[in-house]
Amino acid sequence: MAPAWQILLLGDGSPTRHLQLLTRERTEVDVIDMSLVGMNLDGAPDIIRVVPGPRLRRQVWLRTASGQRLAYAASWWEASHVDEYLQNKSLPIWASLARLRTELYRDIQGLYYGESEALEDAFGQVGPFWGRHYLFWHRGKPLTLIYEVFSPYLTRYLGPMQSGPG
Repeated sequence: MAPAWQILLLGDGSPTRHLQLLTRERTEVDVIDMSLVGMNLDGAPDIIRVVPGPRLRRQVWLRTASGQRLAYAASWWEASHVDEYLQNKSLPIWASLARLRTELYRDIQGLYYGESEALEDAFGQVGPFWGRHYLFWHRGKPLTLIYEVFSPYLTRYLGPMQSGPG
């Protein structure tokens, strides 16, 4: 993995904030869906089991103000507390939590690198794609599980996804 991509994927800063800094455009959220999934594992990484249920799943596109999709994200929340933390559903998670001055620890659990025809269609970009999933911890308890996939469009800002030989 190229160093710039390592910073995006392995760093503990806000990806939404990083996207704004890279593109010099406001990062906006298009909410695809918010659904109660109850105790269903919902095809999520197994670590979802530590997020108390019943759970609600939120799916979004992160895009520039001019409309370029940069990332897909799904997050799973304890349904009874989601409104407490995501008061404005159209804001990025980091913006909602920052407004509340919520102290968090980002615990990266997995990285992905692969192909997806559905993501190619949705992003309008040919893969491969980098993704990750992580937990946000708050006051020693898991707050949410987040799964993100980043568009290859970001190579315009970050350079190639893989380091060259050497």
